[in-house]
Amino acid sequence: MAPTPPVPLPNPAGSAAAAVLPRPAWNTNRNLVVTHPLLSLLESCASFRRLLQLHALLTVTGLAAHRFPASRLLAFCALSTPPRLAHAAAILARASPGPNAYMLGTMMRGFLRARLPARALGLFRRVVRDRLPADARTFVFAVKAAAAAAESEHGGTPSGGEAIHCAALKCGFVGESVLVGNALVHFYANHKSLDDAGKMFDEMPERDVVSWTTLVDGYARAGLADEAWRLFCRMVVVGGMRPNAVTLVAAVSAIGQMGLLAFGIMLHKYVTEGGVARSVNLDNALVDMFGKCGCVRYAREVFDGMEVKDVYSWTSMVNAYAKCGDLESAEQLFEDMPRRNVVSWSCMIAAYSQLNQPEEAVWLFREMIAAGVDPIDATLVSVLSACAQLGCLDLGRWIYENYIVSNKIGLTVNLGNALIDMFAKCGDVGEASKLFDEMAERNVVSWNTMIMAHAVHGQSEEAIRLFEQLKGENIVPDQITFLGLLASCSHSGLVSEGRRYFKEMEMFYRIEPRVEHYACMIDLLGKVGLLEEAFEVARGMPMEADEAGWGALLNACRMHGNVEIGACVADKLVELDPSDSGIYVLMSQIYASKNKWDQVKMLRMTMRDRGVKKNPGCSSIEVEGKFHDFLVADVSHACSEEIYSALKNIYFHLKQEDMSWQGTIGNLIEPRSTVMACVPPAAAPKSSAPPFLNGEDESKDDTFTAQLIASVSLKPAEQRRAVLLRGAVYSDPKPWRCCTRRPLLQAATVSSGLTASSLRCGMAGGGGANGCTNLQLGQDGEDLQSMTRRWQLTQGTATMLPPGPELTMVPPFFVSSATTATGVAAAPVLPPSIMVGTTTTVGWVVEMLSSRFTLCSLGLIQLFFKVFLFR
Repeated sequence: MAPTPPVPLPNPAGSAAAAVLPRPAWNTNRNLVVTHPLLSLLESCASFRRLLQLHALLTVTGLAAHRFPASRLLAFCALSTPPRLAHAAAILARASPGPNAYMLGTMMRGFLRARLPARALGLFRRVVRDRLPADARTFVFAVKAAAAAAESEHGGTPSGGEAIHCAALKCGFVGESVLVGNALVHFYANHKSLDDAGKMFDEMPERDVVSWTTLVDGYARAGLADEAWRLFCRMVVVGGMRPNAVTLVAAVSAIGQMGLLAFGIMLHKYVTEGGVARSVNLDNALVDMFGKCGCVRYAREVFDGMEVKDVYSWTSMVNAYAKCGDLESAEQLFEDMPRRNVVSWSCMIAAYSQLNQPEEAVWLFREMIAAGVDPIDATLVSVLSACAQLGCLDLGRWIYENYIVSNKIGLTVNLGNALIDMFAKCGDVGEASKLFDEMAERNVVSWNTMIMAHAVHGQSEEAIRLFEQLKGENIVPDQITFLGLLASCSHSGLVSEGRRYFKEMEMFYRIEPRVEHYACMIDLLGKVGLLEEAFEVARGMPMEADEAGWGALLNACRMHGNVEIGACVADKLVELDPSDSGIYVLMSQIYASKNKWDQVKMLRMTMRDRGVKKNPGCSSIEVEGKFHDFLVADVSHACSEEIYSALKNIYFHLKQEDMSWQGTIGNLIEPRSTVMACVPPAAAPKSSAPPFLNGEDESKDDTFTAQLIASVSLKPAEQRRAVLLRGAVYSDPKPWRCCTRRPLLQAATVSSGLTASSLRCGMAGGGGANGCTNLQLGQDGEDLQSMTRRWQLTQGTATMLPPGPELTMVPPFFVSSATTATGVAAAPVLPPSIMVGTTTTVGWVVEMLSSRFTLCSLGLIQLFFKVFLFR
């Protein structure tokens, strides 16, 4: 016969001792009073070894067969740290006459603590199948297990929570238990089923502050700030609930998303004067909210008043300064942070990227990697944006291969969009298109990015095809979509298509054209010679045309030599910005094309009288992560003497070719105040990444100069190729590029030996909106005089000439290591005749050709060094 249950047995001798025994962490039932001496020892047990002794003693005395002692043994094994789940499962299996609801719930709770939601769900299925006793806690733990399983990598799906919801309905727990209702609302809200969460919330006959807080927080996390704020107001006004600190965190977050500073100040006043229990999370939310609303003063007041600051407090304040453009204060605060996590690094990298400091963003990213911090998606998005601004194709590709492909990270929408944008802006449209096709989920930003990528590279047919495909997938285009379409039509001169899309955006999609759309239409009409119509569009706009629209029309007047319209447009531009030197330069070119030299002289006098000066072009080069910036006529670099010495060598060899230029070469190179950047061998690393250059303006003369250097540097006469202008679609990265932005070229592959084969050069007509062009080689056997005549014939036109033959690249003999076409590392031979200064090892020498159009190319650097082979 089993002994009687132990709970009611008095133990006066042990009760006083039991009362003073401390409770261990596993014992969360603070209201439980036990008087039996053995059970008192069990309630204060803190080690598994002591528990085994007590379990043995309870088994000998027969008490272990009763449910209450068994449930307490089970609670220790399931909830202690570390958990003893195997022992707990054995206790559960031996419970007589069977486990009760409390024991089942405790076991499920233990599985959840051990991050084993699948086993917790398995136990719940057993409860349902065998019709074991269950209470509200059982269903609450089951819902939590379903949520954890849905979020885990190998877990279930949200349908598991729906099945538990059905079971709770059948058992009558949904309408009777607020706990179960809150758990279901939390489950649906966390799994982006906010409609179901709202329905569950509305069906609850009774709600507490947790019910309201859960749904408000769900709306805020999903970005539905309006719904979150509306529900919060309903909670206070209609529900009569007093919000707690957690509710206020969600409400403050919603206010920050909407940018409603007045409501934010009101909530702040309620927090400070309403007796709300302050917490670090609430103060962090206030700092973040004031930062997003652009009120750094209030954010700083909250930050300085915090008694305890965690890493998120510092990060929120850094982000507040960055949002307001105060990069200096953000940097100082970032340096003062006592501890940083990946969010802190990501926030500062994003600040640099968004505030036009991409070099600093790349530097900080490298510091972050060196510190052993693994980036998250937000980090990669920011640094990829910086790579796109700089044209760092190699770094962007390295990030893609080392953090996404190698780690098998699924492409999120934001990360995929950032990768597509980076590859497209760096010139690799093929890779961008491949990534776009591989994205499992795409939003309108994805489509816009890809359409714009095709547009700026002159691939209008692809851009239009994507737009038609977008409509087939029931995605609603926005203003950016049509901006990309109109830009693609402008690049290719598709007047009828441009007019049709311009009408469609307002007629079918109710999108009111903005000034950017009108600028695209003006550019389209101007390029094809419809200057009068373009002028009427500019004057008939519902808003005032900006510099972009009038500037596009002025450039069209320069292309077509229209003095009358050009003068009117120039007057408009001078009214908008009298200090813009580009207006005077373009107008001067228009007058010069018509031989109106008196007008040119007057324009120059006007510039002098008004103090208008042309801003010098600035270029950059990056060698193994170190950036060097140069202005026109810059002699501040430590290696300026060697740089200009190398330039004179180029000039000398051009003249040695016995070309009757009659001063053309000198006019192209020396007076243009060419800037050269040199990283000598002492400073250059053994394995250098390909550089990138950047120029601000464009000049066909400068491109021609670089092509002459290339042709004369290819010493064997049979290998020289003349350079012709031809229209080219730039879809894949080539070893040569002219760009007014910052592209980074792929490293050239090493051919056998040092014999330099000819490059394929050419210039795309117009160069596209981003100034990118291709250089393609001319016809075989064409001499440099013929090339000159061909150049002169094509000046100022967009003549489309046939392409030359595809040829291999010049081997990059100036680097210490490279990769062959078969993927095998090769070390090219450095001839002893190659010298820079007094050293016998070639360093990095890059010429930034003029202030108007920078030739940026790994192939050019190779050819530039080739000069030293001919001493």
